[in-house]
Amino acid sequence: MATPEVDGREVLEQLASLRQHQQDGRRSPHKPLLVLLALSRLAASGSSELPWDIAEQELADLIQEFGPPSRTGRAQSAAFPFTRLRSDGVWTLDQDVPMDKVTPLRSGVTGRFEASLEAALRSRPGLVDDVARGLVEAHFPATVAPDVLVAVGLDPELLHGGTVAPATSRRRSSSWPAQVLEAWDRQCAFCGFDGQVGGVPVGLEAAHIRWFTVDGPDELDNGLALCSLHHKLFDRGVLGLDDDLTLVVSQRFSARTPHGRAVYDLHGRRLKPRPGTPTPAVQHVTWHREQVFHGRPLAA
Repeated sequence: MATPEVDGREVLEQLASLRQHQQDGRRSPHKPLLVLLALSRLAASGSSELPWDIAEQELADLIQEFGPPSRTGRAQSAAFPFTRLRSDGVWTLDQDVPMDKVTPLRSGVTGRFEASLEAALRSRPGLVDDVARGLVEAHFPATVAPDVLVAVGLDPELLHGGTVAPATSRRRSSSWPAQVLEAWDRQCAFCGFDGQVGGVPVGLEAAHIRWFTVDGPDELDNGLALCSLHHKLFDRGVLGLDDDLTLVVSQRFSARTPHGRAVYDLHGRRLKPRPGTPTPAVQHVTWHREQVFHGRPLAA
């Protein structure tokens, strides 16, 4: 019996709907990470088949590195999306196992995309890239998206393609980045870097404290001017802020050279917005600490 055909737009919309699992500001990239891992396997081998004995390690690694801090065990964290993605109609398991249970998965269970979805992905060149691009752009900031793609085994260059955003997606403010840089006197709020070329800031970026992808507003109290390095480290959960706006550095970060070890020197430094610049809102700072910052801060 022939597999019903699914067109490319339906595939994009079907997988974009995974965004609904971000609720109340809590990050939940577990299902998107599983889909990205399966897309990588499909691109490499022509099949999205993913045995649990591989997912238990690789998916757990991805969730630990790119998900929010969690006390849930590694295998359990991977079992949640591996079993629950079935309810989205895009994933199947070759055995009928209970939701969220790890032990039954270890009996040789394999997951893969639903048949018509996989057929659509295989038959349309570029659709895998479109889906992957849409998922990372929906769930991660631009500083982190390339790292996620590399970690799952996909080419980060696919981010330079042209995903069409769903009609319901929020529009970013075109003026917000420039307003943030100006509010922070066109210098990095963490280290003071203020490089310019022809009077235009270079290597300086407007950073959301609470990510735009998780309903972070384009408001000045949700923005920091950061150099490219510290923006990346802030979004990767290496740098964070205490309630009193003191910088903290995670013990997960390590460096050997003086240039790398300069990051340690940021620990304990307090932000000093210039007069008139809104102080980062407590709720956004708290969100970042709970949803992005990983590990323990360095000792005082």
